[in-house]
Amino acid sequence: MLETAELIDHGQAVLLTFQQGERRRFHGVWLRDNAQDAATRSPDNGQRLISLADIPAPLRLTEARVDAGCLIVTMAPEGREFTYDGVWLWQHAYDREPPARRGWLDAHAETWDASLAERLPTADITADITALGRDDAKRRWLADIRRYGIGKLTGGPLEDGALLDVVAQFGFVRETNYGRYFEVRSEIAPTNLAFTGLGLPAHTDNPYRDPAPTLQLLYCLENSATGGDNRVVDGFRAAQRLREEDPRGFELLAGYCARFEYRGLGDVCLQARRPMIELAPDGELIGIRFNNRSAAPFTDIPFADMAAYYAAYRRLGEILESPEMGVTFKLAPGEAFLVDNTRVLHARTGYSGEGSRWLQGCYADRDGLLSTLACLEADAQGDAA
Repeated sequence: MLETAELIDHGQAVLLTFQQGERRRFHGVWLRDNAQDAATRSPDNGQRLISLADIPAPLRLTEARVDAGCLIVTMAPEGREFTYDGVWLWQHAYDREPPARRGWLDAHAETWDASLAERLPTADITADITALGRDDAKRRWLADIRRYGIGKLTGGPLEDGALLDVVAQFGFVRETNYGRYFEVRSEIAPTNLAFTGLGLPAHTDNPYRDPAPTLQLLYCLENSATGGDNRVVDGFRAAQRLREEDPRGFELLAGYCARFEYRGLGDVCLQARRPMIELAPDGELIGIRFNNRSAAPFTDIPFADMAAYYAAYRRLGEILESPEMGVTFKLAPGEAFLVDNTRVLHARTGYSGEGSRWLQGCYADRDGLLSTLACLEADAQGDAA
């Protein structure tokens, strides 16, 4: 609840006092840029109708008051009043101390280890995926994926391409050189080691793309072979462990770019240059890229740091393979799992012998998932109100 407003810095900013004495400052130019009136933002889509050049450079606040929980300010030289909801201002306040520790996480994210097996987010779907079509079930499942970066599905149809119907519940398939979706089973002369029966260590998919796919779905149609268990690991938890054990190693993997490359048959040569541990400028941990199969020669680390870089690279790999870090499960036909490919690494044990293992995989993007989730959450809040 907004309680008082006071002009400061000769009208360049306003000091607001909220409930329980919490105080936040806002610049006048920020308030003008974020005005919500119909002349500033489209009533239809909320997009801004003015550019920064349209805001007077010598702008200042001439009056500020609180009325019914809203801030009302007058700005010169326009001489206009603008109103801001107090709750909205609190939610968008930027007057706070920056995070002191590099590698901090978004408030929606929760890291995990092998104990997640006891509470692995799972949604049950019927043959036509009606369960996920129910808004409440979909909202809970998507929120858990935002929180943990992993979600499992059970009870799906045993149909070629059924995974596309799953993605359609929250977003769009991202087509790549592998097609809209791809077959994960043993092939003669495979174009990728994923299409063999070999075991695969924990990895993020397609780190050689720019940008890399942010979601991956793997859907099981057959799984009678011996082995072929799936394993998932929280890369954010692994990065946190490395930071605790070896702060300099953490900074080396975050501070220098690794290189990744994939050369397919004939017309495919994909390359990317990104750090293994990706931090935003303010230190937020936002991504992991780890795939030794696709690592190209590292050429961006100085000679003086290369040995320590490799030591940190090795240790991160050891952490990712630690039994206490991962959740292992064997998919049954009609089951699937979705991972945030910027965070959660996946692996599998080798398989061979009688029987068969047939999974189908595809990529999608987090923006579609988060957009669907935001709309569902807004609807749920509206119903509650």
